[in-house]
Amino acid sequence: MTTLVCTGASDAATLATPATRTLPYATYPSFSSYVRARQPVLLRTARSLTANPCDAEDLLQTALTKTYVAWDRIEDHRALDGYVRRALLNTRTSQWRKRKVDEFTCDELPEPEPVPGGDDPAERQALHDAMWRAIMRLPARQRAMVVLRYYEDLSEAQTAEVLGVSVGTVKSAVSRALGKLREDPELEPVR
Repeated sequence: MTTLVCTGASDAATLATPATRTLPYATYPSFSSYVRARQPVLLRTARSLTANPCDAEDLLQTALTKTYVAWDRIEDHRALDGYVRRALLNTRTSQWRKRKVDEFTCDELPEPEPVPGGDDPAERQALHDAMWRAIMRLPARQRAMVVLRYYEDLSEAQTAEVLGVSVGTVKSAVSRALGKLREDPELEPVR
């Protein structure tokens, strides 16, 4: 046996054919005119109950379906807005209560596995700060050569040209500076 489902006032009118007059569906032109007149206001109310406009439209359709089913029992049609608002609120509350909760309690908090090569940003910042403190302890000339060579990414010839010294001076000064940085006690945990 096939069960006919009424999804709206227009469907109810098509269901009320001579073959289906025994079904408990009736046509309510007053319901159709009410929906046409009050839909924008009711939709705004539904949107205030949900974050998603599509969910608001679904919520309104569900509330209007409940209103349509109860149309015969509603005595005071001047209070329809209140009835529909209550249906909206009750439907939304039911949806909220039925939602699936994906949280589970456990004895231990799961910790993500450390990613190889992906260090902690706080540790990176601490290393960056320690490196700058170590560079600031270098003599001014060595500090300038290290900064130009490794932070500004200049070649040895370009560094020599900027500082007005020979390429050999840059090589030897940078070598001594890197030796001092390797021996710096603050940078030892990095090694």
